[in-house]
Amino acid sequence: MKKKLLAALLTASMACTMFAGVTAQAEDLGDPVTLTVTLTAVSTDTHAEAMMKFKEVAEELSGGNITVDVYTDAQLFSQEEEVTAVAGGDADITLTSASWLTTGSPWISMFTAGYLFNSYDHMTTTLNGEIGKTVFDKVAEEQGLLPLGAWYLGSREISLGQDKAITTPEDLNGINLRMPNTDAWLFLGEAMGANPTPLSFSELYLALQTGTVDGQDNPLGTVESAKFYEVQKSITLTHHLVDSVWPAVNCDTWASLTDAQKDIILQAVEAGRDYCDSTNIQKEADLVSFFEEQGLAIYEADIAAFQEHVMDYYLNNDISADWDMAVYDEVAALGAEVLK
Repeated sequence: MKKKLLAALLTASMACTMFAGVTAQAEDLGDPVTLTVTLTAVSTDTHAEAMMKFKEVAEELSGGNITVDVYTDAQLFSQEEEVTAVAGGDADITLTSASWLTTGSPWISMFTAGYLFNSYDHMTTTLNGEIGKTVFDKVAEEQGLLPLGAWYLGSREISLGQDKAITTPEDLNGINLRMPNTDAWLFLGEAMGANPTPLSFSELYLALQTGTVDGQDNPLGTVESAKFYEVQKSITLTHHLVDSVWPAVNCDTWASLTDAQKDIILQAVEAGRDYCDSTNIQKEADLVSFFEEQGLAIYEADIAAFQEHVMDYYLNNDISADWDMAVYDEVAALGAEVLK
């Protein structure tokens, strides 16, 4: 990574950085702590299960010094409230992503762009490498919560309540496509060619069932775990966003932990990532045939047509005015290396 890029991003406060730099010893743990985790995800979502793996490993490695209470299914906060709740200290940890962080960090909208990443390897090399570390520290400085890594959610695809192939962006004209309710998510839907319709995840099944929206975009694993396939008739594999969720901790909570506790938390994050990534990769390999067995039609999009349309839409719009194009070039260069 260029020295100029590192200098620009490493202005983040070292009081809230993921680098504990200490190997934990049991006697160094300090006072016991209880961490509250708030998730919108349903309990059967892979990333919710991965958070349970995080809980298991953190509690086991700490010998009970760290207790993790996990609340799924929007029991504590809605999807729109989670980031504010964790940043404000009403909860300690959530799973978020760039699309939920753009209000406080407009520059991070680059990581919400469709087709920025060309594969899982490209995404994880970027966000779990040096670029990710500096990006996460910058978010912590600006917003009061620190992402500790990126877990693979899956590649987002488009599924509809009608049997319709979405081959090119023109096929989405007039389609009311549910998107999460942030400007970044809605812009992605617009860039794809749809009429983006904001709706909380917890309301989506009923909206699909009643036809309030025509369709939605989510990874195949979420379509299965949330049972959206019960109220849909077709899926088009657009691969428009290689999606990830970021386990993020309140900065005051993080600062209050001992180095030994931080080390255990980081090990638990990695255990959660291993579970989440491997499970979702396997699901993506298996679920197309499952959905076909359930009676859904599966179509392949013209990826090249979508890539050109979507990236042109971003780069020729005000949303990219806040992007650091040096970072953009670094991400693109990593993608070229991954494809070799």
